Formats: sequence, C-alpha cells, structure tokens
Amino acid sequence: MTGRTVVVTGANSGIGRAAARALAARDARVVFAVRDLEKGREAAAATTGHIEVRQLDLADLSSVRAFAEDFTEPVDVLINNAGVMIPPLSRTADGFELQFGTNHLGHFALTNLLLPRIRERVVTVSSNGHKVGSIDFDDLNWERKPYRAMAAYAQSKLANLLFTSALQRRLAQVGSPLIATAAHPGMAATNLLKFDGRRRVRHLVQKAAAGLFAQGDDDGALPTLYAAVARIPGDSYAGPSGFLEGRGSPKLVGRSAKARDAEVAHRLWEVSEELTGVVFPRRPLQTA
Repeated sequence: MTGRTVVVTGANSGIGRAAARALAARDARVVFAVRDLEKGREAAAATTGHIEVRQLDLADLSSVRAFAEDFTEPVDVLINNAGVMIPPLSRTADGFELQFGTNHLGHFALTNLLLPRIRERVVTVSSNGHKVGSIDFDDLNWERKPYRAMAAYAQSKLANLLFTSALQRRLAQVGSPLIATAAHPGMAATNLLKFDGRRRVRHLVQKAAAGLFAQGDDDGALPTLYAAVARIPGDSYAGPSGFLEGRGSPKLVGRSAKARDAEVAHRLWEVSEELTGVVFPRRPLQTA
C-alpha cells in the first residue's frame, strides 16, 4: 500500500477505524473522512502512520460537495464505510430519511464527485440485512407509510449493493480499469452485548450467540480490506466465511436475488441522481 491514498468514511470508530488502522500500518496514506472532527483527531492520534483527518457529513449534501471540491489529489481507494443503523425516524439536512440519505445517497454523491480522481477501486460496506430489504420507489424516504427502522436500514443496505453493481456496469461501459466492490462485516459483537438491566435472560442468550457467531472490529474489518486490496473482479461481494457469514476469514459471498436485479439497480441510480443532483462524471475517467 506504500504510496497509495485511501479515503475511509467513518474512520473514527468501529470497522472503519480498524480498516484504516490496518491500511496505515501497511504504509498507505489514509484519510479519515469523518463527521466529528474531534473524534476523528482522537482516533488518528491513536493510529500509527500517515493519517489525515477531514470533515465529511454524509447526511448533508453540501458537506459532501465541499469535501469533494477540497480533495483535489488522486485517490487510489475509496471505502464507503460510514453509516447509521436503526435510529428513530430522522431526516438529513436535505430532508431524506436518515439511513437512506446517509448510507446510500451520501455515498452515491461522494463517489460520483470523486470518481474522476479515483485510480483503483470503490468499496462500499453493505450488510447481510440487505437480504430482507426492498426498494420502495413510491416512498423511499418514509414520508407516507409508518416508519420501521429495521426495514429502512435493510433498504439502505440493499441500495449499497445495487449501487455497486450499477457503478461497475457504468465503469465497464466507458472502458475504465476502476472496479466497484462491496463487503459486509458479519455479526458485530458490540451490537449484541448491550445490557439494559431488564432482560437478563435474553442478554445471556445474546452473549452466548455472540461467542459462537460474532467477531470484533478488527476481524469485522477483514472483508472490507479484502474487497479493497484482493485480486477480485468488479462487483464482487466479500463477507466472513464462517457459519451464516457471522464471523471468520473473508471470502466472496452471495447476495439476494433483489440485489442482483439490474433493472432495479438502473432505476435506483436514476432516482439517486435526481435526488442528489449528482450524476456519473461527464469528465473523462481513466481508461484501460
């Protein structure tokens, strides 16, 4: 990774931080693209290597545009890692449902704005939760139907995979050597071990399940790293190799039939362009 520049969104915590730390340890220049600069600087201070911290709020398209305008140097790998999971109904600065707006639309805009400067690949972090997701084009932003946080999260993670496929098709069509890949971290122990003091039996069951299936941030980051540096084809999807893809060394994994629907991916791309005002670059990309 010596001499390569990697931008990691949400690099101040979780698997983003673990991936950034691993890349920096291999002599990459790693840019922590974070919403909270103070937390980003704290994470960077605890990381050895060539680190830069820059502000990026994926829930605000003006922040995304500012980041892309200020970042004028080449990027070898963009890792779209940051995300939010099952919050109460919330809106981005532009009025989008927070999970769809942050996890998908923010990264969609960022990727297309940076694309003329990207030299190797785009990695987008999805989730096994995509398998229960669906794209509701009639109400993408939960403005009419009753809000269900998990369903909204699953929609955003399905959108990540559809975006990856659609991006790869566009890159291939213009003869670009860039590739788009995706990854999921498996089951994170930190999400299972929260104890509110009221449901001790359930907590003990969850803790036992975590011991069997879950993994920590460093292991959870392995599929992301695999998707970022392994010799794999475009539109590959990496995840853990263990039981139910919950933990284990990374490998290429499957995705749901909905995530393979080229027509839906194309429609989602067009809608995303309309919602963000950002389109696939008309400036020439690198070609093979």
